Amino acid sequence: MRPPEKMETQRLFLRPIGTGDAEAVFETYANDPQVTRFATWVPHATVAETRRYLQACEIAWREGTAFPWAVFRRQDGKLIGSAELRINDHQAEIGYLIARPLWGQGYASEAARALVDWAFAQQDIYRVWATCDAENLASARVLEKAGLVFEGRIQRRLRRPGLHGAPRDVLFYEKVK
Repeated sequence: MRPPEKMETQRLFLRPIGTGDAEAVFETYANDPQVTRFATWVPHATVAETRRYLQACEIAWREGTAFPWAVFRRQDGKLIGSAELRINDHQAEIGYLIARPLWGQGYASEAARALVDWAFAQQDIYRVWATCDAENLASARVLEKAGLVFEGRIQRRLRRPGLHGAPRDVLFYEKVK
């Protein structure tokens, strides 16, 4: 099962992210320690590092192991973040990053909702889920606005390279049909 290469919402359009986006991704969010603080990777130090990451994204899309999109504002075509869907049998996991100057404007919720809606339109997907760091309450609100429901806290689940130290607790959200 493969999602579409293009998705559109009221204010956004999404298309597969790739190496041609390296400079924009680096400048927009990949080098920002605040945006990547709760990510599973550290801020990129160079555009070349971003390009290598995007090469891995292209391979994942081709192989069907993950479907990462670049997220653009429709009004001006500006790249503002990324969103990803990972399908495993009957379930799909979502994730997203939005540039810091655009936080709090509903873009992450809108992109996440597009992924949730697409997943549930598929006959064989019965569960959509996501986690966020237990301290990332803004991301928890995004997941709720995207229609997911808080299911619990998983202790010591993930290491966050941007937050050195022990594995961190995550909040688990899901929606089932």
